Amino acid sequence: MAPADIRKEGSSYDLTIAMGILAANEQIGADKLEQYMIMGELSLDGGLLPIKGALSIAIEAREKGFKGILLPVQNAQEASIVNGLEVYGISKISEVIDFFNGRAVIAQTQMKVNDLFNQQVNRYEYDFADVRGQENIKRALEIAAAGGHNVILIGPPGAGKTMLAKRLPSILPPLNLQEALETTKIHSVAGKLGSHRALIAVRPFRAPHHTVSNTALVGGGSIPQPGEISMAHNGVLFLDELPEFKRTVLEVLRQPMEDRVVTISRAKMSLEFPASFMLVAAMNPCPCGYYNHPVTACQCKAGEVQKYINRISGPLFDRIDIHVEVVPVDFRKLSDYQQAEHSEAIRNRVIQARLIQEKRYEEIQGVHSNSQIPSRLLRTICRINETGNLLLKNAMDKLGLSARAYDRILKVSRTIADLDQCDDIRVEHLAEAINYRSLDRDSWGK
Repeated sequence: MAPADIRKEGSSYDLTIAMGILAANEQIGADKLEQYMIMGELSLDGGLLPIKGALSIAIEAREKGFKGILLPVQNAQEASIVNGLEVYGISKISEVIDFFNGRAVIAQTQMKVNDLFNQQVNRYEYDFADVRGQENIKRALEIAAAGGHNVILIGPPGAGKTMLAKRLPSILPPLNLQEALETTKIHSVAGKLGSHRALIAVRPFRAPHHTVSNTALVGGGSIPQPGEISMAHNGVLFLDELPEFKRTVLEVLRQPMEDRVVTISRAKMSLEFPASFMLVAAMNPCPCGYYNHPVTACQCKAGEVQKYINRISGPLFDRIDIHVEVVPVDFRKLSDYQQAEHSEAIRNRVIQARLIQEKRYEEIQGVHSNSQIPSRLLRTICRINETGNLLLKNAMDKLGLSARAYDRILKVSRTIADLDQCDDIRVEHLAEAINYRSLDRDSWGK
């Protein structure tokens, strides 16, 4: 239970305290007690209930030099990921007593982490092969995945925004083992890993409802816990119906999107949770949902469309690189039985683009993808020729693109060039990137 100056809360220490009392009363042998870390919640019938953070506790036990750890059987697989530590899954307190008194031998829980990881990696429920039409949206999401860009999908109800967003993790580069362990630790601490689940081997997809509170999104509480943005670490945070979120909730996203960590400060402690995620947002174009619809007329009054868009602050839009309009799929494409391209084929192209970026940024601290290019290096890394410069100037003048769109267009065009395996940014790469700035146009909503 040391150190004593740190306050202990929760039921995870039930078994620890019980063993201490039994050892003090000489009801169990204390000679082996100090070799093991003991954690678990006790029920009234002597059974053990699962605890939060078993993986982190097991890692700490190994680092502190413990021989092994005893914890509830539901957490045993999770803890057994840690090498060099004996893990014993316990279902009731009598087993622990018999173990320390030498009357019983408990089988160790063992796990081959690499084998488990290889079995589960890239097993996604959703695949882009199931999507009919929407080729331009698939292309935009491929670019977003290749460069780590945040993206917003704007379209009427039923156009397929949520369906497309759910498939984005399937085209992201697969987690490596270190990322999988890091992601698993976060979910374990939050108590969201699930019973008998040992490892998260696929990129997480988190989709909080628009009624979510600041604390639930960012993290915190009397005993600070990770929020949704930390649960989406190494994966995707999907915010559907973006303008319906409270403005204060959206504003707290700005700092984590920049720093990729969340710092939660309390009087006696300061905790830091990782929050490196891709933001995918979806929204209707107006309150009625049919602005710019090819068939249904918009029922909104003058000024309502712009007012609806203005619910989202400029600084938040600043951090979204790709704006893409989603239009309904016509019947001909919906009834087409020809299968679309599988996520695996798209993912292979994304991986190749990411490898180019890894090599480019290997000597730049904190930069891993094109979306993270700092302003001081933007003109060097995203250099364009005179023709491209003229195209960009004309686009900004004629389409009324804002100044903040300039840097985003350069970053996205750099990613498009990487997907084409091109060293230089060509005019066609710039032209495609310009098309992904719908909400920056002066004509939008007017």
